[in-house]
Amino acid sequence: MLILGIETSCDETGVALYDSKRGLLAHALHTQIQLHAEYGGVVPELASRDHVRKTLPLLREIFRQAGVEPDGIEGVAYTRGPGLIGALLVGAAIGRSLAWAWGVPAIGVHHMEGHLLAPMLEAEPPEFPFVALLVSGGHSLLVRVESVGGYRILGESIDDAAGEAFDKTAKLLGLPYPGGPALAKLAQEGIPGRFKFPRPMTDRPGCDFSFSGLKTAAINTWRKLEPTPQNRADVARAFEEAVVETMVIKCRRALEETGLTRLVVAGGVGANQRLRARLLELAEERGGRVYYPRLEFCTDNGAMIAYAGWRRLAAGQAADTAIDVLPRWPLDHLSAVD
Repeated sequence: MLILGIETSCDETGVALYDSKRGLLAHALHTQIQLHAEYGGVVPELASRDHVRKTLPLLREIFRQAGVEPDGIEGVAYTRGPGLIGALLVGAAIGRSLAWAWGVPAIGVHHMEGHLLAPMLEAEPPEFPFVALLVSGGHSLLVRVESVGGYRILGESIDDAAGEAFDKTAKLLGLPYPGGPALAKLAQEGIPGRFKFPRPMTDRPGCDFSFSGLKTAAINTWRKLEPTPQNRADVARAFEEAVVETMVIKCRRALEETGLTRLVVAGGVGANQRLRARLLELAEERGGRVYYPRLEFCTDNGAMIAYAGWRRLAAGQAADTAIDVLPRWPLDHLSAVD
């Protein structure tokens, strides 16, 4: 089954072709980082307009890459939510229109389900069940995964997501957009242990996250210091270490609670090298294994949407002809796929 995937939930336009027998045939991604950099964050209207400009050219590119014709497409998957409503509508309108024109079924995919299933695109995918840590700019979730669609939320952020806390702290430190990667890079130059920030909500039971207080602690510390490069690096180091250790503690709790040993890490923050190193230690300590998508699939991409769409289309699920999106869409509201 040959599936076209379209991802337009925020500030990256991703498209891909996935074949159920041959695997991923082609993918392409356009990032809007330069477009939004001067504003210090994503401007929804500009994001939507850029998706309009870029989606069709990217589609032509992947058909050329794969050497296939559009009449070979057997299904279309697009991101239905969560995300920016205007950006989602662009992908949904294009996806539904192409599916109608080609006479094939279409399916709206949950963005976080796409991230969760992204490691399935690798040569050694995880087996069900497993615990998934989904960490991105807008989401921080710990999920018990029994099957595609069989999700139980173990913990989630009650305020800022991890990626959002990274970006906001980086901005207040005067780092360029996007802030998360810039802060992680600067943290490599920081002196370990100079500052000690709180590990939020680790002194109470449960797997929920809270990063707003940590962000405030970092900023209050920074405002008392001379704005030297070393001070900036030391604050960045302490902040990153606090976020990473908090997530490791919560992952350990989730694995202990479920009795599972397989851990999947996905989403943009999953590319953080300090987090990867600490979670590898945790997995080895528990006699398990941690799984990641390749780095290019940690951020938003069309390949994960194509794969998730294939799993649901192959199970007989499909959308009607209406073009609708869900800017807010709880992951555990999805139906299970046998």
